[in-house]
Amino acid sequence: MRRSFPLAVVASAAALVLAACGGTSDAGGEQGADDGGLTPVTVGVIPIVDVAPIYLGVQEGFFEDQGLDVTLELAQGGAAIVPAVVSGDYQFGFSNVTSLLVASSQGLPLKAVAAGNFTTGEPGEDFGAVVVPEGSDIKDAADLAGKTVAVNTLNNIGDTTVRNVVDDAGGAGDDVEFVEMGFPDMPAAVAGEQVDAAWVVEPHLTTALEQGATVVASNFAETDPDLMIAAYFTSDQQIAENPETVEAFTAAMEESLTYAQEHPDETRAVLDTYTEIDPAVKEAMVMPRFSAELTDASFQLLADLGEEHGMFDEPVDVSKLLP
Repeated sequence: MRRSFPLAVVASAAALVLAACGGTSDAGGEQGADDGGLTPVTVGVIPIVDVAPIYLGVQEGFFEDQGLDVTLELAQGGAAIVPAVVSGDYQFGFSNVTSLLVASSQGLPLKAVAAGNFTTGEPGEDFGAVVVPEGSDIKDAADLAGKTVAVNTLNNIGDTTVRNVVDDAGGAGDDVEFVEMGFPDMPAAVAGEQVDAAWVVEPHLTTALEQGATVVASNFAETDPDLMIAAYFTSDQQIAENPETVEAFTAAMEESLTYAQEHPDETRAVLDTYTEIDPAVKEAMVMPRFSAELTDASFQLLADLGEEHGMFDEPVDVSKLLP
């Protein structure tokens, strides 16, 4: 688990990882302890800075202290992790809040059990932002109306929060034209003016800035300075049949999040165990804020934004996702 993998390699291998998860699983029934008396659990995560706390928690022994033997499986995104959790191939997973809302709106039986990460709450100093090429005539969020903006996934947390800040700045958020693009490709696309702007997250945000891009909006921080971006989740079946395992995971995750926020140098250092980021970029980039508080308000806000911009056919019952 502690080997480093290039991000491109991880992304291309993710499909193979998920394909290998199609066999039988005992997650729905009792989970047996391993030879050390620990309960084995598998957690689906993404090779991004947001999941540093769980790697740090495993490294520090917080999960072992709770009686868990954790295997971290790298996957391509939350949309791939969700079905693996529902099927029982993974006992827990990590996903942004909007993806969880989409899954819940489609009737998938999921529950959030721990916070993932938060905006820093500081415009211009967040781990995600909308950037434009050097010399662009786009000066603020309102100017994004009628422009092409790259996002990693259409109809998700990126475009809904971008539309929101455009509206708040006096522009027409619904007039933004979004194009789907992988985060690693965005700095070059912005520098080459293939798109008018891009919503990009760390470490690719720092790369874009080093190549001359300019921040025109911090869509997370400007939507809500306390916005929770992602969460760890499990299935209703896992909660019903293995409640002690869920309780142990939540306790260990909360300890990990608190430790990560209080030990920023160790949190940056643990990135080397599952990503390859240029040392200079790793040192310069802005990390998310980590907190053990699972905030109901962020679920409701992102559900409201999704509904406002046509993501959901009807209002999402946020209570179904909350513990």
